[in-house]
Amino acid sequence: MYLKKILVAIALLGLVGAAYFAYFVYNAMLKPNTAFNNDVAYIYVPTNGTYQDVKEQLKPLLNDIESFDVLAKQKKYNTNLKPGRFAIKKGMSNNEIINSIRSKNLPITISFNNQESLEKLAGRVSMQIEADSLSLIQAMMDKSFLEKNDFSLKTALGMYIPNSYEFFWNSSADAFRERMLKEYKRFWNESRKVKAKAIGLSQDEVMTLASIVYEESKQASEQPRIAGVYMNRLRIGMPLQADPTLKFAAYQLPQYKNTVIKRVLNVHKEIDSPYNTYKNAGLPPGLIAMPDISAIDAVLNYEKHKYLYFAADAKRLGFHKFAKTLAQHNVNAREYQHYLSSQGINR
Repeated sequence: MYLKKILVAIALLGLVGAAYFAYFVYNAMLKPNTAFNNDVAYIYVPTNGTYQDVKEQLKPLLNDIESFDVLAKQKKYNTNLKPGRFAIKKGMSNNEIINSIRSKNLPITISFNNQESLEKLAGRVSMQIEADSLSLIQAMMDKSFLEKNDFSLKTALGMYIPNSYEFFWNSSADAFRERMLKEYKRFWNESRKVKAKAIGLSQDEVMTLASIVYEESKQASEQPRIAGVYMNRLRIGMPLQADPTLKFAAYQLPQYKNTVIKRVLNVHKEIDSPYNTYKNAGLPPGLIAMPDISAIDAVLNYEKHKYLYFAADAKRLGFHKFAKTLAQHNVNAREYQHYLSSQGINR
């Protein structure tokens, strides 16, 4: 009888232990443990990040950080972190959370356009991936990389084709640069190369002219016509006389730092710079801004016509009036100059 009681007691203890173990398993592994109301939340694990960094990000997202911590240590996640961007879905258990943040690095979509310089591009990209702007600009300006790939500091901006791209958040500066080189080579497919050769321009020259076209007009519908004007001027040896290049030249000078030139004046035409296309014939030595894809293709498929001049249209702001003769151009230009004066825009 005594032995029977002992066996019953042992059995009961076993049941209690099993029940406790089942409760522990459910609570630590299977019970939903999210505290946010959105469908999904994200954490960002930096390169060389620590488990403590992860816990700090998780604390406001979880109901019970302690049960997560117990399971994370059991599954050795605390000593085997992977950098990246990870999703935690509403209602996930600790086990599901650990599985997600251990191996399911999610890509992000980054985008950039109309960046005026490599420095501004680096700043824009650094807001979207882990790499900071300093490491990005160092990678972009690396002399050996530029020389190896036939770029210079003046043409390097042309390697970055404005678009949207998928990256892992933890991409390094070098990884970003190498990916952009691949995208540049993909962009310059055989069709575009043939067109560039047919119009007598190198890829760098196409990008430089496209940067001017884009700064002249954001209207994709008239960019091929503007490109045609500049191609006509290049063909006959006429200076481009592109106002955006004067602004670019001016902004390189101390007196124009942190200013906005709204009206090009004769004083700007006297600036001593290889980017002054009033003084220097041909294309400037490099890009003045990042051209949109529409402007690049506008140069490659420029409109063939006899226009040599264009001026901003005072009655259709954002568009231009085109002229074949200097006399007609002067009429168009005076009309726009009068408009600027009427708006109090004097510089």
